[in-house]
Amino acid sequence: MTSHRSPGVLPLAWRQLWRDLRAGELRLLLFAVALAVAALTAVGFFADRLQAGLTRDARALLGGDAVIASDQPLPADFARTARQMGLELASTASFPSMARATEARGGAVRLAAVKAVSSDTYPLRGELELQAGAAEGDAASAASTTSTPITARQRVRHGPARGEVWVEPAMLESLGLQLGDTLLLGDAALRIAELIRIEPDRGAAFINFAPRVMLHEADLPATRLIQPASRVTWRLVVAAQDGRSSARQGETAVKGFVAWAQEQLDQQHIRGARIETLEGGRPEMSQTLDRAGQFLRLVAVLAALLAAVAVGMAARAFAGRHLDGCAMLRVLGLSQRRIATIYTLEFLFVGLAASALGVAIGFAVHHVFVQLLAGLVEVQLPSAGLAPAAFGLGVGLTLLAAFGLPPVLQLARVPPLRVLRRDLGEPRAASAGVLLAGVAGFAALLMAAAADLKLGGIAVGGFGLAWGLFAAAAWAALWLLRRAVPEVGAPRWLVLASRQLGARPALAALQVSALALGLLALLLLVLLRTDLV
Repeated sequence: MTSHRSPGVLPLAWRQLWRDLRAGELRLLLFAVALAVAALTAVGFFADRLQAGLTRDARALLGGDAVIASDQPLPADFARTARQMGLELASTASFPSMARATEARGGAVRLAAVKAVSSDTYPLRGELELQAGAAEGDAASAASTTSTPITARQRVRHGPARGEVWVEPAMLESLGLQLGDTLLLGDAALRIAELIRIEPDRGAAFINFAPRVMLHEADLPATRLIQPASRVTWRLVVAAQDGRSSARQGETAVKGFVAWAQEQLDQQHIRGARIETLEGGRPEMSQTLDRAGQFLRLVAVLAALLAAVAVGMAARAFAGRHLDGCAMLRVLGLSQRRIATIYTLEFLFVGLAASALGVAIGFAVHHVFVQLLAGLVEVQLPSAGLAPAAFGLGVGLTLLAAFGLPPVLQLARVPPLRVLRRDLGEPRAASAGVLLAGVAGFAALLMAAAADLKLGGIAVGGFGLAWGLFAAAAWAALWLLRRAVPEVGAPRWLVLASRQLGARPALAALQVSALALGLLALLLLVLLRTDLV
């Protein structure tokens, strides 16, 4: 006698999934999860690239990853230690002075914001944008541009060569000079080689409103402009070496040097020294990043809110259509545990597939956001990381586990007698434990989408209170509608519509409150976007 072993749970779950897909039972659920993940990942990819771009540009405003600024030259230990830690170095010295034209060109004088830079390494972050001239030190090319309009642009990552100065166009206009002419700076006579259009780390100090004059740091002693009473700002800029270590290792090296430098400044009592970083030294940069992140996280919270309701409703409809099939499985001898495991595995497969599809859609959609941003500002955003994709997969599985599985797991409790009595085994209202688990999952989802404890707490508490008010208002409206429409005398279509809504008041109240919450969140987003941005 041959014995037949029943197939395992995994093959049964796969067969069940394939049958439901062919029958179209999972279309709404797949669409809800994929749409939710697509919305979250589209915002996530865009926010990740925007955050990386803002961080990159903020570092360009610093000129590096960290800066030590002081009103006197720093000890050589700082530069030596930075090199030992594998960091790149650049140094600048900024001060106000007078620049003048030669007597042959009129001898005019103008206040200038002088800046001496280490030419080969400046700037470490960002690029200098020049309007015209010989950025590579070609004197003939520079001379040929003296009589032509200045329209060309060039981005470089180095400073002037020795014997040259780069100036802003306002300096030429004030002194009546042209490219290739000589500029007198202290006791030094330097050739004007380039015009500066954009200087990444210019800053907003008062003296920086004067036209910039940039020279090689090796030419600074020849000017003899720095005297014992001179007010000079010395800056030592450090940055992680690109392409030689991972981003995390470079960030660790920068943080280690900042900690060491702060300790040395405290021990040696160096006068007028301070450390500037993206997080602590430039609060306007941190404020910009925080506000942009808050706005984008609020959009993600809105998407998570609407997705949770959609998944819950789709799962309840799915469970309602599978009552008869589960009753037949119970008749054939499948245990409740086996049925629950089958549907759990099926939803796991659905969650993985829908989440992967949503991540792909979100990645494609976020390029639309990038194109819209490109129409507003000229910016090249970095490539997106993998964190939004991982978050999207986690969100898809969390949505199904918190809001999809509770109504579906009720299928395991369908009695076998339902094959004879169709009134048995109808889905019941969720128990207190299931509701608590759903609320906890919803709160965790909002916290994860907000990425901020305070913002997430406000969103959870505010949306929870609003949902309660909207649900109560919807329930009251249904009660009034049922009594306002009489059985006799009212149009038949109105009677049927009111009775259909009143037959399942809990579901109607849930749908109304979900729609109201979505509209409320959209309205808040529109009203607050100006303040956040």
